[in-house]
Amino acid sequence: MANLIFDYDGTLHQSMLTYAPAFRATCKMLADKGYMAEKEFTDEEISYWLGFNSTDMWNNFLPDLPADVKEKARIFLGQDMGKRVENGEGALYPHAEEVLAELKSQGHTLIFLSNCRVKYMERHSRVFGLHRFFDYFYCCEEFDFIPKYQIFRLFSLQHKGEFIVIGDRFHDIETAEKNGLKSIGCGYGYGNKDELSSADIIVGNITEIPDAVKKLLA
Repeated sequence: MANLIFDYDGTLHQSMLTYAPAFRATCKMLADKGYMAEKEFTDEEISYWLGFNSTDMWNNFLPDLPADVKEKARIFLGQDMGKRVENGEGALYPHAEEVLAELKSQGHTLIFLSNCRVKYMERHSRVFGLHRFFDYFYCCEEFDFIPKYQIFRLFSLQHKGEFIVIGDRFHDIETAEKNGLKSIGCGYGYGNKDELSSADIIVGNITEIPDAVKKLLA
C-alpha cells in the first residue's frame, strides 16, 4: 500500500470547463477598464496557467498590473469559476470516481495536494463529494503559497510508507524529483510532454492509473 498524492486540476478535474470562460470574462473586464489590450485567447494559452497558484499566475501573466487590480482580477475569476461549478458546469474526468474508489478499496491512502485556495478546495470537495475518497486534503494557501515540493516536506512526516505523486504539470513531477519519490504523469491533462518527461510512468487516460500504481509498487 502507498500514499497516493493526487493533483486535482487537470488530473481529476476537467478544469477548462469553468476556467476558460472565467478567464475570458476576467480579461474582458480588465480590457473594458483599460488595464490590458483586448485579445482572443486560445484554449492552449489559457490552459497553460492551470496548475499555477493564483498569485503566481497573475504575477506572471500581467506582471505590470497594479497589485490591487491583480487582486480584484483574482477574486473576479475565482468567483466566476465558483458560480459555474455551483451551477453544474464543472466535471471530473469520466471514470475519475471509479478510479479513486478502486484505489481506496485497495487500501491506499489518498492525499489531495493542489495549488488552489481553501475556498476552492472546500467547494469542490462538497460539490463532487471528494471526502468519499481522500483521507487528507492540503492546498497551497494553507502553506503561504510555497511550492508543492516544499509543502510535501511539511506534511510527509505525518504519513508512514511509500509515496507516489500523480499529476499533469511540472509542479507535480518536480515534487517527486526533489523528494526522491516515484511519479505518474497524466498525459491527458494540461501539461506538455517536456513537463512530464521525468515521470516514472506516463498514462494517457485516467483509467490507467491503478495499473501504473501497481507497476511502481511491484
